Amino acid sequence: MKTINYTHINEASANKIAAALSTLLADFQVYYTNLRGFHWNIKGHAFFQLHSKFEELYDDTAEKVDEIAERILMLGGVPENKFSEYLKVAKIREVGVVSCGKEALQNVLDTLGYLIGEERKIIALASENGDDTTAGLLSDYLKEQEKLVWMLVAWSGGECQK
Repeated sequence: MKTINYTHINEASANKIAAALSTLLADFQVYYTNLRGFHWNIKGHAFFQLHSKFEELYDDTAEKVDEIAERILMLGGVPENKFSEYLKVAKIREVGVVSCGKEALQNVLDTLGYLIGEERKIIALASENGDDTTAGLLSDYLKEQEKLVWMLVAWSGGECQK
């Protein structure tokens, strides 16, 4: 018995969506690890703000990793769980020790920009194939991420406008 038998999603379509989600899962796992590193290694005047923000971000990312993996399972796939395999397919790259807040924030913004673009592609794929659940899940991510990008850009602007 398969979950897909009850969801009214074509199995071939489910496989395509699960494959796209598998790459997204790998990207989120690398992003999560980068966020942990930023949290541990950040220094400077904004330490308290950024240390807390990076913890908030990696907690949120861990939740998304779980949701993506569970969606892959619902579509009949098997989520990868080996980091060595994530690194083979992820487009997001690991970063070394980053202690500069500006550099860490730029990495987060660049990563979010990439994730937003990939999520839009998967939303289109899911919508074309009648998978409203995946489209809705990733649309929820976009709503959060676009607001986060706006806030991080505003925070990092630094100077007051007159």
